[in-house]
Amino acid sequence: MANDTDQALNPTPGSPRPSAYQQAGVDIEAGHRAVALMKDAVGRSQNAPGLRGAVLSGLGGFGGLFRPALGGMTDPILVASTDGVGTKTKVAAQAGVFRHLGHDIVNHCTNDLLVQGARPLFFLDYIAMGTLVPESVAEFVNGAAEACLQVGAALLGGETAEMPGVYVTGELDIVGTLVGVVDRPNLVTGERLEVGDTVIALPSSGLHTNGYSLARRVLDGLDWQEERGDLGGTLQDALLAPHRCYLAAFEALVAAGTDVRGMSHITGGGLIDNPPRIFPQGVGMRVDLNSWTLPPLFRLIVERGEISTHDAFHALNMGVGYLFMVPAAQADAALVTLRAAGEQPWVIGQMTAGSGVTLNGGGAA
Repeated sequence: MANDTDQALNPTPGSPRPSAYQQAGVDIEAGHRAVALMKDAVGRSQNAPGLRGAVLSGLGGFGGLFRPALGGMTDPILVASTDGVGTKTKVAAQAGVFRHLGHDIVNHCTNDLLVQGARPLFFLDYIAMGTLVPESVAEFVNGAAEACLQVGAALLGGETAEMPGVYVTGELDIVGTLVGVVDRPNLVTGERLEVGDTVIALPSSGLHTNGYSLARRVLDGLDWQEERGDLGGTLQDALLAPHRCYLAAFEALVAAGTDVRGMSHITGGGLIDNPPRIFPQGVGMRVDLNSWTLPPLFRLIVERGEISTHDAFHALNMGVGYLFMVPAAQADAALVTLRAAGEQPWVIGQMTAGSGVTLNGGGAA
């Protein structure tokens, strides 16, 4: 009887002969099919009217070419961010839904650039699987292209990798890089923050792209497909809710003349680690935990996992997606502006003397 290797090297007469690379677990043709499935969506992102420049190269080149349109800027500064979506990919793989992941990574990177006051120029993606599934790759990239259209960025290119032995079959890894620009006079660094400034919060749409390892452990054993009244749908749907983008909210504040002195994107590290990254020396922040109602998904995770307040606010965004720090005298007007832009803002706290973040006026978290 022939062994497995003999069967691979000597296929049944008349059947297609697998290439050596296919025998090693890598299907080059699957990659070509994935590119064909995503080509139209990527092309639309490269020709969107809101682009701050022009794409000079098509999909499939060795490098993407982009000519930025920086008219009106006195001292343009490029800002770049690279990130992933963590183990949210495991939830997506379990559900067989990948389009939202494209929105997740683009919006995550857009929010990170936004903290400095930067607007997106172009985005590049990386997706890796143990066994390439063209339809899943295309679904992700099409989602990323849709998100790029919404934020005015071009999906300039990326990489699709099939890596058997590195990634488990049926699962995937995702990384994105976004490059944006800000004029130096409009750069937001947090250095102008002062004691007494008001901190305004905008809600998250769920876990966004952080805390999934904790959430999956805590929620293991529940029926993720069951319709739940407390969540307004299934647990799986709540966990896969796309990461929100806050660019439009910032644009509204800028158009209204609001003095945005600082911003914070609440990602890994939660409300404890993220805001202090922009604090000047001698300035801290007090967060009023009674200023908002904890969303049901977070309440479920915290109660079922018996997670302490500190750990919860360190690992999860707890329903808070983004923060704006503005002068106290402008806070009311800023709230009106944000509501007119379709947001549901609230005053979550205040900048104080000291350092770090204090939760609910108690000891430093």
